[in-house]
Amino acid sequence: MRLMLVIGARPQIIKSAPVIHEALKRSEIELQLIHTGQHYDYEMSRMLFGELDLPDPLANLGVGSGTHAYQTGKMLIELEKTIMDLGPDMVLVPGDTNSTLAGALAAVKLHVPVAHLEAGARSYDMQMPEEINRRLTDHCSSLLFASTRNCVEKLAGEGIQRRHIRLSGDTMYDAMLQHMKRADETEILKKLDLKREEYVVLTLHRPENVDAPEKLERIIKALIVLKGLAIVFPVHPRTKKRLATVKLMRHKAAVEHIKLIEPVGYEDMLHLTMNAKMVFTDSGGLQKEAFWLHTPCITLRDTTEWTETTDLGANILVGDNPQKIAEAAKEIIEDADVKAKLRRLKNPYGDGRASEKIIRYILKRR
Repeated sequence: MRLMLVIGARPQIIKSAPVIHEALKRSEIELQLIHTGQHYDYEMSRMLFGELDLPDPLANLGVGSGTHAYQTGKMLIELEKTIMDLGPDMVLVPGDTNSTLAGALAAVKLHVPVAHLEAGARSYDMQMPEEINRRLTDHCSSLLFASTRNCVEKLAGEGIQRRHIRLSGDTMYDAMLQHMKRADETEILKKLDLKREEYVVLTLHRPENVDAPEKLERIIKALIVLKGLAIVFPVHPRTKKRLATVKLMRHKAAVEHIKLIEPVGYEDMLHLTMNAKMVFTDSGGLQKEAFWLHTPCITLRDTTEWTETTDLGANILVGDNPQKIAEAAKEIIEDADVKAKLRRLKNPYGDGRASEKIIRYILKRR
Protein backbone atom coordinates (compact mmCIF):
# COMPACT_ATOMS: atom_id res chain seq x y z
CA MET A 1 0.00 0.00 0.00
CA ARG A 2 1.35 3.41 -0.97
CA LEU A 3 0.58 5.75 1.93
CA MET A 4 1.38 9.43 1.43
CA LEU A 5 1.80 11.47 4.61
CA VAL A 6 1.74 15.26 4.16
CA ILE A 7 3.41 17.41 6.82
CA GLY A 8 4.46 21.03 6.90
CA ALA A 9 4.79 22.53 10.39
CA ARG A 10 6.45 21.62 13.70
CA PRO A 11 3.34 20.24 15.47
CA GLN A 12 2.55 18.05 12.46
CA ILE A 13 6.05 16.58 12.51
CA ILE A 14 5.74 15.71 16.21
CA LYS A 15 2.27 14.13 16.00
CA SER A 16 3.23 12.24 12.83
CA ALA A 17 6.48 10.80 14.18
CA PRO A 18 4.94 7.75 15.95
CA VAL A 19 2.82 6.99 12.86
CA ILE A 20 5.88 7.20 10.62
CA HIS A 21 7.82 4.78 12.83
CA GLU A 22 4.87 2.39 12.95
CA ALA A 23 4.42 2.52 9.15
CA LEU A 24 8.13 1.84 8.60
CA LYS A 25 7.78 -1.42 10.56
CA ARG A 26 5.23 -2.73 8.05
CA SER A 27 6.45 -4.37 4.86
CA GLU A 28 2.93 -3.92 3.43
CA ILE A 29 3.32 -0.14 3.45
CA GLU A 30 5.35 2.04 1.12
CA LEU A 31 5.51 5.33 3.01
CA GLN A 32 5.68 8.51 0.92
CA LEU A 33 6.63 11.32 3.30
CA ILE A 34 6.03 14.77 1.78
CA HIS A 35 7.05 18.06 3.44
CA THR A 36 5.28 21.13 2.08
CA GLY A 37 7.86 23.52 3.49
CA GLN A 38 5.22 25.48 5.43
CA HIS A 39 7.67 25.29 8.35
CA TYR A 40 10.32 27.03 6.30
CA ASP A 41 13.12 27.37 8.89
CA TYR A 42 15.37 24.67 7.43
CA GLU A 43 17.68 24.30 10.43
CA MET A 44 14.79 24.04 12.91
CA SER A 45 13.03 21.48 10.75
CA ARG A 46 16.21 19.44 10.30
CA MET A 47 16.86 19.50 14.07
CA LEU A 48 13.36 18.19 14.76
CA PHE A 49 13.67 15.41 12.18
CA GLY A 50 16.96 14.33 13.78
CA GLU A 51 15.61 14.46 17.32
CA LEU A 52 12.58 12.35 16.39
CA ASP A 53 14.68 9.88 14.36
CA LEU A 54 12.70 10.48 11.18
CA PRO A 55 13.74 9.67 7.61
CA ASP A 56 14.23 12.50 5.14
CA PRO A 57 11.06 13.44 3.24
CA LEU A 58 10.68 12.01 -0.23
CA ALA A 59 10.05 15.58 -1.37
CA ASN A 60 10.17 19.06 0.16
CA LEU A 61 7.90 21.38 -1.79
CA GLY A 62 9.53 24.53 -0.36
CA VAL A 63 6.30 26.54 -0.26
CA GLY A 64 7.41 28.88 2.53
CA SER A 65 5.43 31.76 3.98
CA GLY A 66 2.73 34.00 2.53
CA THR A 67 -0.95 34.79 2.95
CA HIS A 68 -3.31 31.90 3.61
CA ALA A 69 -4.57 31.99 0.02
CA TYR A 70 -1.08 32.14 -1.48
CA GLN A 71 0.33 29.43 0.77
CA THR A 72 -2.61 27.05 0.43
CA GLY A 73 -2.89 27.65 -3.31
CA LYS A 74 0.78 27.01 -3.95
CA MET A 75 0.61 23.83 -1.86
CA LEU A 76 -2.42 22.65 -3.83
CA ILE A 77 -0.61 23.07 -7.12
CA GLU A 78 2.53 21.28 -5.94
CA LEU A 79 0.67 18.52 -4.08
CA GLU A 80 -1.53 17.79 -7.08
CA LYS A 81 1.60 17.18 -9.18
CA THR A 82 3.16 15.08 -6.43
CA ILE A 83 0.08 12.90 -5.96
CA MET A 84 -0.23 12.36 -9.69
CA ASP A 85 3.46 11.44 -9.96
CA LEU A 86 3.60 9.09 -6.97
CA GLY A 87 0.11 7.55 -7.18
CA PRO A 88 -0.63 6.96 -3.48
CA ASP A 89 -3.49 4.67 -2.43
CA MET A 90 -4.31 7.00 0.46
CA VAL A 91 -3.22 10.44 1.68
CA LEU A 92 -2.90 10.94 5.44
CA VAL A 93 -3.04 14.53 6.72
CA PRO A 94 -2.41 15.40 10.38
CA GLY A 95 -3.69 18.35 12.37
CA ASP A 96 -5.16 21.64 11.17
CA THR A 97 -2.58 23.66 9.23
CA ASN A 98 -2.74 24.95 5.68
CA SER A 99 -0.71 21.86 4.72
CA THR A 100 -3.51 19.71 6.16
CA LEU A 101 -6.21 21.38 4.09
CA ALA A 102 -4.14 21.51 0.92
CA GLY A 103 -3.25 17.82 1.21
CA ALA A 104 -6.87 16.84 1.74
CA LEU A 105 -8.23 18.97 -1.11
CA ALA A 106 -5.55 17.93 -3.60
CA ALA A 107 -6.14 14.25 -2.82
CA VAL A 108 -9.93 14.21 -2.80
CA LYS A 109 -10.09 16.15 -6.10
CA LEU A 110 -7.95 13.38 -7.61
CA HIS A 111 -10.27 10.72 -6.09
CA VAL A 112 -7.59 9.50 -3.67
CA PRO A 113 -9.01 8.58 -0.22
CA VAL A 114 -8.10 11.00 2.58
CA ALA A 115 -7.42 10.03 6.20
CA HIS A 116 -7.39 12.79 8.82
CA LEU A 117 -5.33 12.53 12.00
CA GLU A 118 -6.83 14.52 14.93
CA ALA A 119 -10.29 14.65 13.37
CA GLY A 120 -13.20 16.17 15.26
CA ALA A 121 -11.33 18.77 17.32
CA ARG A 122 -13.52 21.88 17.48
CA SER A 123 -13.23 25.34 19.02
CA TYR A 124 -16.27 26.66 17.09
CA ASP A 125 -14.32 29.86 16.48
CA MET A 126 -14.39 30.51 12.74
CA GLN A 127 -12.01 33.45 13.16
CA MET A 128 -9.27 30.83 13.62
CA PRO A 129 -7.75 29.60 10.34
CA GLU A 130 -7.13 26.24 12.04
CA GLU A 131 -10.84 25.77 12.75
CA ILE A 132 -11.66 26.32 9.07
CA ASN A 133 -8.91 23.92 8.01
CA ARG A 134 -9.97 21.07 10.30
CA ARG A 135 -13.68 21.36 9.51
CA LEU A 136 -13.16 21.29 5.75
CA THR A 137 -10.60 18.48 6.04
CA ASP A 138 -12.97 16.35 8.12
CA HIS A 139 -15.74 16.71 5.58
CA CYS A 140 -13.65 15.54 2.65
CA SER A 141 -12.03 12.62 4.51
CA SER A 142 -13.17 9.02 4.26
CA LEU A 143 -11.25 7.87 7.36
CA LEU A 144 -11.27 10.08 10.45
CA PHE A 145 -9.02 9.37 13.42
CA ALA A 146 -10.45 11.01 16.55
CA SER A 147 -8.28 11.59 19.62
CA THR A 148 -11.15 11.39 22.14
CA ARG A 149 -14.76 10.25 22.46
CA ASN A 150 -15.73 13.92 22.56
CA CYS A 151 -14.22 14.35 19.06
CA VAL A 152 -16.13 11.28 17.83
CA GLU A 153 -19.43 12.77 19.02
CA LYS A 154 -18.69 16.14 17.41
CA LEU A 155 -18.05 14.46 14.05
CA ALA A 156 -21.23 12.40 14.32
CA GLY A 157 -23.15 15.56 15.25
CA GLU A 158 -22.02 17.14 11.97
CA GLY A 159 -23.53 14.28 9.98
CA ILE A 160 -20.35 12.27 9.33
CA GLN A 161 -21.21 8.58 9.28
CA ARG A 162 -19.79 6.64 12.20
CA ARG A 163 -18.44 3.92 9.90
CA HIS A 164 -15.84 6.47 8.73
CA ILE A 165 -14.80 7.47 12.29
CA ARG A 166 -12.22 5.63 14.39
CA LEU A 167 -11.44 6.40 18.05
CA SER A 168 -7.66 6.09 17.94
CA GLY A 169 -6.34 8.14 20.82
CA ASP A 170 -3.81 10.94 20.38
CA THR A 171 -0.48 10.36 18.62
CA MET A 172 1.05 13.35 20.43
CA TYR A 173 0.61 11.34 23.62
CA ASP A 174 2.39 8.42 21.92
CA ALA A 175 5.25 10.74 20.97
CA MET A 176 5.56 12.15 24.48
CA LEU A 177 5.70 8.71 26.10
CA GLN A 178 8.32 7.56 23.60
CA HIS A 179 10.56 10.55 24.38
CA MET A 180 10.00 10.94 28.13
CA LYS A 181 13.21 9.21 29.20
CA ARG A 182 15.38 11.40 26.98
CA ALA A 183 13.33 14.49 27.86
CA ASP A 184 13.85 13.84 31.57
CA GLU A 185 17.62 13.77 31.06
CA THR A 186 18.10 17.04 29.16
CA GLU A 187 20.05 19.84 30.88
CA ILE A 188 17.96 22.74 29.65
CA LEU A 189 17.24 23.94 33.23
CA LYS A 190 20.94 24.07 34.03
CA LYS A 191 21.65 25.81 30.74
CA LEU A 192 19.03 28.50 31.47
CA ASP A 193 19.86 28.70 35.20
CA LEU A 194 16.34 27.69 36.26
CA LYS A 195 15.01 25.75 39.24
CA ARG A 196 12.00 23.40 39.24
CA GLU A 197 8.67 25.18 39.73
CA GLU A 198 10.35 28.58 40.06
CA TYR A 199 9.56 29.61 36.50
CA VAL A 200 6.71 29.60 34.01
CA VAL A 201 6.78 28.78 30.29
CA LEU A 202 5.24 31.17 27.76
CA THR A 203 4.57 30.49 24.08
CA LEU A 204 2.75 32.80 21.67
CA HIS A 205 2.37 32.41 17.94
CA ARG A 206 -1.26 32.71 16.83
CA PRO A 207 -1.99 35.66 14.51
CA GLU A 208 -4.93 36.84 16.63
CA ASN A 209 -2.49 37.43 19.51
CA VAL A 210 0.79 38.45 17.89
CA ASP A 211 -0.46 40.41 14.87
CA ALA A 212 -2.53 42.81 16.99
CA PRO A 213 -0.08 45.10 18.87
CA GLU A 214 -2.69 46.08 21.47
CA LYS A 215 -3.45 42.43 22.33
CA LEU A 216 0.21 41.48 22.45
CA GLU A 217 0.94 44.44 24.72
CA ARG A 218 -1.90 43.53 27.09
CA ILE A 219 -0.61 39.96 27.41
CA ILE A 220 3.02 41.00 27.99
CA LYS A 221 1.98 43.72 30.46
CA ALA A 222 -0.08 41.22 32.47
CA LEU A 223 2.82 38.76 32.61
CA ILE A 224 5.39 41.35 33.67
CA VAL A 225 3.58 41.92 36.97
CA LEU A 226 4.09 38.25 37.96
CA LYS A 227 6.86 38.71 40.50
CA GLY A 228 9.01 35.92 41.88
CA LEU A 229 8.71 33.69 38.82
CA ALA A 230 10.96 33.88 35.78
CA ILE A 231 9.07 33.72 32.50
CA VAL A 232 10.84 31.53 29.94
CA PHE A 233 9.72 32.58 26.47
CA PRO A 234 10.92 30.49 23.49
CA VAL A 235 10.16 33.02 20.80
CA HIS A 236 8.47 31.82 17.63
CA PRO A 237 9.99 33.53 14.52
CA ARG A 238 6.63 35.16 13.75
CA THR A 239 6.35 36.52 17.29
CA LYS A 240 9.93 37.79 17.33
CA LYS A 241 9.12 40.22 14.51
CA ARG A 242 6.01 41.45 16.28
CA LEU A 243 7.65 42.03 19.68
CA ALA A 244 9.40 45.05 18.21
CA THR A 245 5.99 46.77 18.22
CA VAL A 246 5.52 46.22 21.97
CA LYS A 247 7.20 49.12 23.75
CA LEU A 248 7.10 47.27 27.07
CA MET A 249 9.76 44.85 25.85
CA ARG A 250 12.24 47.75 25.64
CA HIS A 251 12.05 48.37 29.39
CA LYS A 252 14.87 46.91 31.44
CA ALA A 253 12.48 45.52 34.07
CA ALA A 254 10.53 43.61 31.44
CA VAL A 255 13.60 42.14 29.81
CA GLU A 256 14.99 41.02 33.18
CA HIS A 257 11.73 39.35 34.16
CA ILE A 258 11.04 37.64 30.82
CA LYS A 259 13.82 35.37 29.57
CA LEU A 260 13.62 35.43 25.77
CA ILE A 261 15.24 32.35 24.23
CA GLU A 262 15.44 30.80 20.78
CA PRO A 263 12.95 28.00 20.01
CA VAL A 264 14.08 24.78 21.68
CA GLY A 265 13.95 21.14 20.60
CA TYR A 266 11.08 18.81 21.37
CA GLU A 267 12.67 17.06 24.34
CA ASP A 268 13.93 20.30 25.88
CA MET A 269 10.40 21.72 25.58
CA LEU A 270 8.94 18.67 27.31
CA HIS A 271 11.50 19.10 30.11
CA LEU A 272 10.69 22.80 30.50
CA THR A 273 6.96 22.05 30.59
CA MET A 274 7.11 19.20 33.12
CA ASN A 275 9.19 21.25 35.58
CA ALA A 276 7.38 24.59 35.22
CA LYS A 277 5.06 26.04 37.85
CA MET A 278 2.58 26.71 35.04
CA VAL A 279 2.35 27.26 31.29
CA PHE A 280 0.94 30.25 29.40
CA THR A 281 0.22 29.44 25.78
CA ASP A 282 -1.97 29.86 22.73
CA SER A 283 -0.80 26.52 21.29
CA GLY A 284 -3.20 23.59 21.01
CA GLY A 285 -0.46 21.00 21.32
CA LEU A 286 1.13 22.54 24.42
CA GLN A 287 -2.25 22.56 26.18
CA LYS A 288 -2.33 18.77 25.85
CA GLU A 289 1.31 18.26 26.74
CA ALA A 290 0.91 20.37 29.89
CA PHE A 291 -2.10 18.23 30.83
CA TRP A 292 -0.19 14.97 30.36
CA LEU A 293 2.80 16.35 32.30
CA HIS A 294 0.54 17.52 35.18
CA THR A 295 1.46 21.19 34.75
CA PRO A 296 -1.32 23.80 35.10
CA CYS A 297 -2.07 25.57 31.83
CA ILE A 298 -3.39 29.08 31.24
CA THR A 299 -4.50 29.47 27.63
CA LEU A 300 -4.25 32.94 26.11
CA ARG A 301 -7.32 32.41 23.95
CA ASP A 302 -11.08 32.65 24.50
CA THR A 303 -11.72 29.18 23.05
CA THR A 304 -9.93 25.86 22.73
CA GLU A 305 -10.34 22.85 20.47
CA TRP A 306 -9.19 20.62 23.36
CA THR A 307 -12.17 21.19 25.63
CA GLU A 308 -11.35 18.01 27.55
CA THR A 309 -8.57 19.92 29.32
CA THR A 310 -10.88 22.75 30.42
CA ASP A 311 -13.71 20.38 31.38
CA LEU A 312 -11.29 18.58 33.72
CA GLY A 313 -10.07 21.84 35.27
CA ALA A 314 -6.49 21.49 34.04
CA ASN A 315 -6.65 24.42 31.63
CA ILE A 316 -8.00 27.94 32.15
CA LEU A 317 -9.06 30.16 29.22
CA VAL A 318 -8.22 33.83 29.80
CA GLY A 319 -7.88 35.41 26.36
CA ASP A 320 -5.83 38.61 26.54
CA ASN A 321 -7.63 39.91 29.64
CA PRO A 322 -4.98 41.11 32.14
CA GLN A 323 -7.29 40.64 35.13
CA LYS A 324 -8.15 37.06 34.16
CA ILE A 325 -4.47 36.28 33.50
CA ALA A 326 -3.47 37.60 36.94
CA GLU A 327 -6.32 35.84 38.75
CA ALA A 328 -5.61 32.48 37.08
CA ALA A 329 -1.90 32.72 37.90
CA LYS A 330 -2.61 33.71 41.52
CA GLU A 331 -4.97 30.74 41.93
CA ILE A 332 -2.28 28.32 40.74
CA ILE A 333 0.52 29.91 42.82
CA GLU A 334 -1.58 29.68 46.00
CA ASP A 335 -2.56 26.04 45.46
CA ALA A 336 0.34 23.99 46.83
CA ASP A 337 -1.42 20.74 45.83
CA VAL A 338 -2.21 21.69 42.23
CA LYS A 339 0.16 19.25 40.50
CA ALA A 340 -0.95 16.36 42.71
CA LYS A 341 -4.57 17.11 41.75
CA LEU A 342 -3.67 17.05 38.05
CA ARG A 343 -1.93 13.68 38.44
CA ARG A 344 -5.21 12.18 39.66
CA LEU A 345 -7.16 13.18 36.53
CA LYS A 346 -8.14 10.51 34.01
CA ASN A 347 -6.50 10.87 30.59
CA PRO A 348 -9.14 10.93 27.81
CA TYR A 349 -6.52 10.87 25.02
CA GLY A 350 -5.90 7.13 24.83
CA ASP A 351 -3.33 4.63 26.03
CA GLY A 352 -0.24 5.68 24.08
CA ARG A 353 -0.87 3.21 21.25
CA ALA A 354 -2.77 5.47 18.85
CA SER A 355 -0.21 5.08 16.05
CA GLU A 356 -0.51 1.28 16.11
CA LYS A 357 -4.29 1.52 15.84
CA ILE A 358 -4.10 4.07 13.02
CA ILE A 359 -1.80 1.93 10.88
CA ARG A 360 -3.97 -1.13 11.56
CA TYR A 361 -7.13 0.74 10.50
CA ILE A 362 -5.40 2.05 7.36
CA LEU A 363 -4.30 -1.44 6.32
CA LYS A 364 -7.86 -2.71 6.72
CA ARG A 365 -8.93 -0.12 4.14
CA ARG A 366 -6.72 -1.60 1.39
